[in-house]
This record gives sequence, C-alpha cells and structure tokens, in this order.
Amino acid sequence: MPSDEPLRECATSVQAIETAVAELTPAVKLLGLSALESREWYRLLREKLVPQLGADAYLIVAVVGGTNIGKSVIFNHIADSSLSASSPLASGTRNPVCVVPTGFAESHELPTIFPEFDLQPWKSASDALDDTPNDRIYWRAVADTPPNLLILDTPDIDSDVQVNWKRADGIRRVADVLIAVLTQQKYNDAAVKQYFRKAAEEGKLVLIVFNQCQLPDDEPYWPLWLDTFCRETGVAPRLVYVAPNDRRAAEERRLPFFEKPTNPAKSAGALKSGDASAIPANLARDLSQLKFAEIKLSTLAGALTHLMSNETGLPAFLREVEARSGAFESAAKWLSSESVIKVRDWPSISNPLLVGEIRAWWRQRQHGMARRVHEFYDTVGRGILFPLRLAGDKLRGPTVSPLEQYRRNEWGAILSVIEEVYDRLNWLSESASQLLKPFLERMLAGTSRLQLLEQLRADHERVDFGQELSLTVNVEMRAFEEGSPELYNFYRQLTNVSAAVRPLTSVVLFTLGWGPAAHVLSPMLAPVVDLGTHTLVPIVADFASGAAAAVGGDAALASGANLLEARFRRLQTAFTTRRIDWLLTRLKDQVFGAVPRDLQTAAEVTRSEPYRKLAQAAAGLNQQLAAVTKFSPATNAAATR
Repeated sequence: MPSDEPLRECATSVQAIETAVAELTPAVKLLGLSALESREWYRLLREKLVPQLGADAYLIVAVVGGTNIGKSVIFNHIADSSLSASSPLASGTRNPVCVVPTGFAESHELPTIFPEFDLQPWKSASDALDDTPNDRIYWRAVADTPPNLLILDTPDIDSDVQVNWKRADGIRRVADVLIAVLTQQKYNDAAVKQYFRKAAEEGKLVLIVFNQCQLPDDEPYWPLWLDTFCRETGVAPRLVYVAPNDRRAAEERRLPFFEKPTNPAKSAGALKSGDASAIPANLARDLSQLKFAEIKLSTLAGALTHLMSNETGLPAFLREVEARSGAFESAAKWLSSESVIKVRDWPSISNPLLVGEIRAWWRQRQHGMARRVHEFYDTVGRGILFPLRLAGDKLRGPTVSPLEQYRRNEWGAILSVIEEVYDRLNWLSESASQLLKPFLERMLAGTSRLQLLEQLRADHERVDFGQELSLTVNVEMRAFEEGSPELYNFYRQLTNVSAAVRPLTSVVLFTLGWGPAAHVLSPMLAPVVDLGTHTLVPIVADFASGAAAAVGGDAALASGANLLEARFRRLQTAFTTRRIDWLLTRLKDQVFGAVPRDLQTAAEVTRSEPYRKLAQAAAGLNQQLAAVTKFSPATNAAATR
C-alpha cells in the first residue's frame, strides 16, 4: 500500500488553492473574465477535491449499470442492508439511494457533496422507484456502513427514461469510484458503453462486477466480455469481480464475489480448487480498508490531472488572468496620460488676509513686555489707518470683504473645473478601449452634472474660509517649529528684541516711503541669518526685518522684500493646495467613486498577494501530482490514450 504522505501534501496545496482563488474572486470580476462557477476546474475543486480531502477522507462509491442486471442487489451487499428495492422488472430504480456512515451527516454538508440533487431522508425501499419530477437522492445513515464510504445505487443508464440519464450523469460527475455492473447481455450495450466512455475520458476509477454469471460455465467467456468492454470504452478497471446467478443468495445478501485478474489473458481456464480467486471477497472491506488508500490516491490523481490541465485547468486560468491584467495595465497607462481633471487659474488668497493670520498666530505665542508693546503699536496703527480706510471706502462705495470675494472667485474656478471634467469623461468614453468603457460609463452614469453642482454649491457655502486660512498657517508654522526648533526659538527671541526698536522701525519705514502700507508687509519681513553653514529664511511675524533695514539701509530692505515674496508664495501655494484638495475629495466621492481604485487593482492583479499565493500553490501541486500519478494506473492509462 502506498504511503499516504502524497495525499496529505496534495490536500495542503488544494486548500491553499481554494483560499487563494476565493481571495482573487473580486479581481476576476474586475477583469471582466467569465465567472469561476462556469469553469469545470473550479467546480471540480469546490465540489470534489475540497470536500473529500482532509483527515476524514472518504470515497463516494456509485453502483452503475443497465436495466435489470442486479445493481440494487450489489448495492445492498456493500451497504449490508436491504435499502434499495430489487425487482425482476425493467427500469426499477429512478432515484439514487445513498447510504452514509452514522454521524456523517452531522459533520458534513451533504448538499455540498451532491450539489445537483435534492437530498431527502430515506423512508422505505420503494423510494428509489418513485417517479419524481426533480432530481432527488434518498439518503440514510446505517451503523454497519464503513465510516469512509458513501454508497450509491443509481438509475438505469440504458432505459428509455431520459431523466435517468441525467441523474446518472450527475452521479458520475461526483463519484470517486464507479462499480460497473455488467452481464452477458449488457457488456456490449451501446448506452452502457457510451456512459463508461465518458467515465474513462474523465479519468474515473472503475471497478467491474460481472453479475448473473453461470459458473463455472461462463469462466471461459467473461475474459472475452471484459476485453471487448475495455477496448470499446477505454476503461482500465482497477478491480474485477465475478458473481454467480443465484437469486435466493442475492435476496438474502449472501451472494459471493470472486476477485479476478484485470488482465483477461491471465484469466483463461476454469477456477481451480485452492485458487485465491475461489475465495469470495468482501466488496465493502476491499473498498474501505484493504484498497482504500490506493483507490483514493487513484481517484485523486484523476481529479488533480483535470484541475491542473494546461489547456483547460488552473494553469490556463492563471495565463488568462495575466493577459487580461496586462491589457488593463496598458489601458490604465493610456488613461493616466489623458488628464481628467485640469485646474487652471485658481484664485489666490489676498496678501492682507494672509498677513493678518500670520500676525495673529505669532501674537498668540508672545508673552510679557513684547506682547504688550506690539499690542500697543497695533492699536495705534489701527487708529492712524482708520480715517484713511474710511475715506477710501467712501470713495470706492460699497465693497465686498476679501474673504467673500475669494469665495466668489473660487466658485467660478470650480464651475470651470466641473465643466471640463465632464467634457473629458465624455471624450474618453468615446475614445477608450472596450476594457475601459464600462469604468468610464460608471462615472458618467453616477451623479448628474446638475446634482453635483447643487451639492457642491451647498458645501461651498458652508466653508469657513477664515478657519481654512488659519489651519493652513498653523500647519506651515508648526512644520517650521518642529523641523528647526533652534532657529524657531532664535526668531522668537528676535521678535521680542524687535519690540524694543518698534518706534525706530516705524519711522524708518515711513522715511523709506512705505508709509501706512507697512501694516501689510511688516509681519512677513524676514532677515537672512547667516549661521556659518546654514542660511534659513523662516517666517517672522514682526518688524524684525525693519530693524535690519534701519541698520543696513535700502539694500537690506530689498533683500528682505525678496524673501518676503518667497514666503508669501509658499503659504499661498499651501492654501491653494488645501482648497483644490477639498474639490478633488468631493469629485472622488461623487463622480469617480471606486473606479480609480478598481482600475488600479485590475492593472496590478498579477502583483497581488492572492495571485502570488495561487501561482505558488499551483506550482507545488504540479510537483506533487507527479508523485501521485505514479501510483495511479488508471490515470496513467488515460494519459497514454
């Protein structure tokens, strides 16, 4: 008996394949591939390999044959119980009958094992004869049934009742072992041979029982029947048995079965006394104990061969996924080269608003004398500027506040972006490949343009731009404080020193012609501080650069103005980025949705962890399959045909 180690290794690989395939299922849908449920290898994996592998491995044994040849008799012998009615009349069995070990139904899902059938509890021996419109299996737990066997009695495969053919085909697909019951009249029947020809093509393991033989008269003939049947069906039987024609023994479940060589050339001549083949065999014990590991290994090899078929199995599926993902990657690159969102002429926040926010941020961090000095001069400055501003307001008439003006300007920019987004999506939908069209159509079929604008308008009206500006300044200033703490502390001290020269700086600025405009520039002027190897231009919210100008003259002031411009641009850029991100977030939620993520996922399937694990498990199973098939004469025979 071969070692069961190959079985355990294959079981591990099959479980890994099932897990990886389940994880890869969403990607299969994204790629637009045919559903896994429509693929034969996947059904084989789900319905046969996964349920039947594990510590509680079992065999599904189906007794199959033509009309009135004693299938139910053999079924009852294996089950050691009169569960299926036998009848001398033709076309008796219409519904499969299944015997399971006691407790099996509590630890296994029978509907999963027999997905094509409606499972019904067995009530009487006549259940198998009922004419039912739906495909049923009547099942019953029997204490004497071997713990690793599920035994099936099946409808006649040569009757004129077409539903019998359908049900017998369903049993063939799910069975591990087919016990072909043949007689002198049925071994060469066209319908029987067609059924088992399909079984041979599927790599099914077949045991042959020649029933109703006239022994010893038929001893010279059954080898000829076997040879004809095997040549015309392609079946390579794992075991061969011969049973005599004894109705009373059949009804009393004491019919003897004699094991014979599978090679007819070695079976010539009558049985001799003392031959091992003259000792009756126990079919149930052969299947469940003596030959279980070998038979299970053989049935597994056939199923694995189909699963790992290079043309129609898992390897072909992996190549299909790789090709489609590559096509999506090319399509996604094309789409990324065609910008969907283009932002032009986005408005900038006004300098006075930015200056005021920076001054407010820095004032919150000043203490003691410096804070009181700056507050005093700020108050004086506002008093001096008030009549000037009042006169200007009267000359200009009613004006809009800077924040409200920015809100209006930004809304105009948003309208331009939305218009272009929809124009681009329509153009891309007409120009894109068939792979991209469904994704682009998903975006166009989402929120309508009018609904989007109405929602954006409501959201935009609720924006507190003062708070937005405050958050932007705070983030930038915090970044400076955390990134260069020593310089930050130096400038904080510098602003305290500037409080002592505040009157001087104000006079200097007026003298240089800046006049009242100093309230706009002063909080952002910054000196260049040379510390040997570092030259940094941080934001200093005070007149520190004004003090430098008073000492250094016009050249120093000009240098401070250039640095001021750079700092303004940085803060304005940060604020603009924050506002554009606000719009992009809403476009992502209301227009693009999950489409960009789905496209990216489809393009990167072959680099995903589920695909890597599936490919790795498939490679391992291929290696293990070589070890499994060497124990499987049935599979090897099928491979050489």
